Amino acid sequence: MHSSRPYIARALYQWLLDNELTPYIVVDAEQEGVEVPRQFVQNGQIVLNMGVSAIRDLSMENEAISFSARFGGKPTQLMVPMEALIAIYARENGVGMVFGHEPVMPDVGHDESEAETGQDEAKGPTLASVDETEESEASSSEREGETPRKGRPSLRVVK
Repeated sequence: MHSSRPYIARALYQWLLDNELTPYIVVDAEQEGVEVPRQFVQNGQIVLNMGVSAIRDLSMENEAISFSARFGGKPTQLMVPMEALIAIYARENGVGMVFGHEPVMPDVGHDESEAETGQDEAKGPTLASVDETEESEASSSEREGETPRKGRPSLRVVK
């Protein structure tokens, strides 16, 4: 399964521009593949202005964000792998999103055997539908003579 980070980042970036706000990104400058001016890195991070007037040749692909910007009047090419993107927000009001650590997910649709991936599907968690969960809870509580629980439906991980 592909990471949701690049899709959400592109959507938030466009949403901020549509609302006439200035997008800023926070980058983990210590990650492999990050190309930023090191003299502006503080505590392993750098904040970059992604406003339309501040950058040129923006490319927001699934693997990385790349663009050129000026630092001290000198044009610089920047590269930010998606894994290094910590947050995207509006300078004016701070509205945006901080990205958490995303676990590595295997790509769905690849023809890998269980022996190659080391995963046994029978041992992995599965999701039961809300209806199945409610029905099994209702039938078990009816058997025990209890009143079925009412409330907001939810999904549970079934092992």
